[in-house]
Amino acid sequence: MEEVKVSINEIYIPMKHRDCVNPETVAEIAESILEDGQKTPIQVRQGKGRLVLVTGKHRLEACKALGEEEITAIFVDARRY
Repeated sequence: MEEVKVSINEIYIPMKHRDCVNPETVAEIAESILEDGQKTPIQVRQGKGRLVLVTGKHRLEACKALGEEEITAIFVDARRY
């Protein structure tokens, strides 16, 4: 699968993913990204004219916390779940 850079502002986070964020995990991932870069891309899918987050909520939040405008992602063919 091809990794691409996508705008963080264009990613829609489904309701079921919005409240499940551990601040300590976000801080650890942010520190890792600062030291080594983003090693694992998030997964997104196309959905009704927008990108929908499939996996990678903590990585997304870590990049937001670092002030990043883009994040590395992989497009997956996933059904709504």
